[in-house]
Parts: sequence; C-alpha cells; structure tokens
Amino acid sequence: MATPMTIADLLEQVVGPELPIAIEAYDGSRLGPSDPPATLSIRSQTALRRIVQAPGELGFGRAYVAGDLDLDGDIFAALALRDRLPDLKLRPLHWMAALRLVGAGALKPVPAPPEEARLHGRRHTKQRDVAAISHHYDVSNDFYRRVLGPSMTYSCAVWTDPGVTLEEAQASKHELVCRKLGLEPGMRLLDIGCGWGGMILHAAEHHGVHAVGVTLSKRQAELAEKRAAEAGLAGKVEVRYQDYRDVDDGPYDSVSSIGMFEHVGLRQLAVYFERCYELLPPGGRLLNHAISRPPSVSGSTAEGRTRFARRSFIDRYVFPDGELHEVGSVVSAIQRAGFEARHIETLREHYALTLRAWVANLEANWDACVADAGAARARIWRLYMAASVLQFEANRTQVHQVLATKTDGGDSGLPLRPRFE
Repeated sequence: MATPMTIADLLEQVVGPELPIAIEAYDGSRLGPSDPPATLSIRSQTALRRIVQAPGELGFGRAYVAGDLDLDGDIFAALALRDRLPDLKLRPLHWMAALRLVGAGALKPVPAPPEEARLHGRRHTKQRDVAAISHHYDVSNDFYRRVLGPSMTYSCAVWTDPGVTLEEAQASKHELVCRKLGLEPGMRLLDIGCGWGGMILHAAEHHGVHAVGVTLSKRQAELAEKRAAEAGLAGKVEVRYQDYRDVDDGPYDSVSSIGMFEHVGLRQLAVYFERCYELLPPGGRLLNHAISRPPSVSGSTAEGRTRFARRSFIDRYVFPDGELHEVGSVVSAIQRAGFEARHIETLREHYALTLRAWVANLEANWDACVADAGAARARIWRLYMAASVLQFEANRTQVHQVLATKTDGGDSGLPLRPRFE
C-alpha cells in the first residue's frame, strides 16, 4: 500500500528539496534546513483551501492575514523565495494532489478576511476616494506612531547615511522639499495629502511659512491639528479635511504633495495638475513626490497600465484603487498642465531603507501594534512593507521627486545652478 502524500511531499515536488527556509505543516510534515532563517507554518487545511481557491499572492496573502499561515523569523528571507522561484507553475498533477490533501471541502468558498477592501462606485470619484483613504489610513493613530516613529511621516525619508536615525532622515526629507520649494517667511504653502502634518509643521517651524494641509483621513486631520497646537504653531498651520479638488483659496506660493499622488489615478492626472497650476501665482513652485513604476515592468509602459492588479494583495488589503505611474508620463502630464519641469530626483534606495526601519519598528512593538489595530492589520503591514523593501531594492518599484515651476514669461524664478542640499 502506497504511503499517503504529505504536504511536505507535495511542496518538494513543486519547489524542490533545497529550500533556504523551513516549511512546517499541520500534518506534521516538514521541508527545509534544520536551522533556517525563517519558518513558514501551514497551520490548517483552511490555508490550503485559500491558496487553491485564489492561486497566487492573493490566496497566500489571505491565509497569512487570517492566521492560517504563520511566518517566524526573517520575513525578508522568506519573501526572497519569489526571486528564487520566478517561473514556478503548478502542473495539473500538483493541483490534483493539493485537492486530495485538502479533502472534500476544497472548493467550498472560504470567506475573505474582513480587512479586505471592497469599494463600490466609479474609481476616483470624491466619495470612493474617501472610502479608499479611510481604509488605508483610518486604522489607529497609535499604530502608525509605533510603526512610523515620532514624526509620523508616512513617505520616503532621505538618508545622508544608513546610520542616521529614522527621525533624522525624515527631517532631512522635509528640509529637502522646503529648499526645493524655496520657502521663505510669510509665504503660503499648500500640502496636498498632509498626513499627520509632518511637512506643514516642519515648514512652519523652520521656514516661517503659513501652511495649509489637506487630507481625506479624519483621524489624520484631527491629530495633525492637535500636533500643531502642541507645537505652538496653531496660528501658522491650518489642517483641513478636504479633497484637493475643492481647494479654492489660492494663490499659494508653493504646493507640495508627498506620498499622496499614488491615490490620484490616471484619469485624474490632468485635473490634479491643473488644480495645482490654478492655485499657484506666476513663479510658483510644485514639488510632487510619488512612488512610480519603471517602464520595464510587464504591462506598464509610459502610457500603459498604472493600476494594481485587481487580485493583487496590495490592491485588496493596502492601497485600494492605488495607481503607480512611470515618471516620464508624470513629467509629461505636469508640462501639459502648463508647468515647466525643472528637476527630477530618484530616492529609490532611500525608500528601501525607510521601509526596513518601519518593519523593524513594527516587529519590535508587535504586541502593542496588535493591541492597537488587531493581528490581521499588523500582519498586513508586515507583509506589505517587507515585500515593498524587496521591490525597491530590485528596482521593480521607484520613487521620484519632480520639481516644477509656473514659469512666467520665460522666468522660472530659479537660479542658474540651484543647490537644494
């Protein structure tokens, strides 16, 4: 009589015997080294059901978020398997074996974890954008404080050296943006997607500007306003729960947008940059800081697909309706709106360092983060941020700052050789 196949047997057939991490299954079988950097635990049949019913990253992601899969140890070592097995495909015999292991209930639908986003209505309407932003940001301010650090800055920091602290690197980023915008005392600054207020607080305190920040997250707006009051900047800082399309009290001397552009959407690019242009006087400056995707990514050319795949983990759990644009198409959109693009800088390696710091914060404060936002949310962020590190390090994802001016009769207002550092 043949020995029944174990889960480890099936995995060995699919991925081979030489794995850099260990995999342990609920049936007692095991695959991988005895002293691994990470161990993936398949805790129940439900994990296999999720993977069978949603092949690829969505099934694995659902199983991890729900706790049907667990991951102990170095998450980066575990996620590196994606590059080690780039052409992995399950053959029909593997699917049949998986179905037999799961049993009669293999195809009985398993409800997705409640943290999975399901938005309704047309993409990037004001109402749907509010729902998308709320899903991502209205989780727990305490959770974000533990992960992002005291500055609560949720965008790529600027690292003069990998040895500096996260807070120093975030302050360097804000200062870099202020210098690119040429901020001086008395100027008006609009920060689109102000988050918890990091940029507007820095600009008001260190450059003497009157800063207005807008966000679609109520929790962000409430805390940003509180932080401004605590810093004695209430008279110089105004925080609004407002859509950028509804801002109509220009002119502002400068506009910054740091880590918000990913929520705008391809169909709204013209609206977005035209609104920025209308809010600036002649000679005004725009700094757009955004995650982008290189044109070499499959399905993404300068005029190609910008949306996350509908069945991707990031679209369902992290950035619903998020879109990443190739930087060349962004520059073209900026200039079509009337701006002159003056300076482009990539910070790709800086974002990898930033994300590693956030992952370290999350793991160091795991129990408190779970208490703040729940185990599922903590798992979502651990997986999302660690995977993003590898994406930035491999140049599969990028981030750029684009500085543009509302050039007036040929006068950009910039010196011949501007220095921003």
